[in-house]
Amino acid sequence: MHTTISPFTLAHLTEKQPVGRKKFGWQGTSSEFGDIRVVYPAGRDLPNALATEVRGSLIPTALFETRGVHAEVVSMPTLNRSTLRVGDGLVRMSRSRWAPTHGSRALRMTYLGDTYRLKALNRRSYVLSRQADPEDPGCAVTVRQSGIGSGRRVTVQSAGRVLPADITLAVLFTGVDRSVLTRRGAIRAGFSRIFNFWAEAQA
Repeated sequence: MHTTISPFTLAHLTEKQPVGRKKFGWQGTSSEFGDIRVVYPAGRDLPNALATEVRGSLIPTALFETRGVHAEVVSMPTLNRSTLRVGDGLVRMSRSRWAPTHGSRALRMTYLGDTYRLKALNRRSYVLSRQADPEDPGCAVTVRQSGIGSGRRVTVQSAGRVLPADITLAVLFTGVDRSVLTRRGAIRAGFSRIFNFWAEAQA
């Protein structure tokens, strides 16, 4: 069901665990879709794996998982060697690693016949768009992070009528390292990963 939504805000979340990694994420309430929560790392602690999960009152659950040795040296899942499921469905993902612009580096996704594009606006903001088709004009959901420390917030607003899955996908990427969607961010991420691998080797 397509819905016009009011802008909503998610607050930064930190949870101390009795055993295992500390958990981070975002939580808040949408007037139309109820409580929404993004958490990472989610699920069981497994070697060489790191996941982010989205749950909400009226949106489908999603799990984004990164696997590989690099998962041991990053704080949140990355777009490299990752899989994404929304409900019981697999989301197909693709992107151009060497493209020069934000638009051409965008992450492209297909879910239940709908085509999506996740484009970075800058380091802290992005837009998820669902492509129009003959029966639907599509939509665009813009997500912007602001603030510092415990006062960090994420604001979500849309243009067009959204589906519950649109909101799930839009907020999910607040818990994913999106740096490679910009050329400068990809360079920083590469150097950071090399340094982290070196630090792990010295430990």
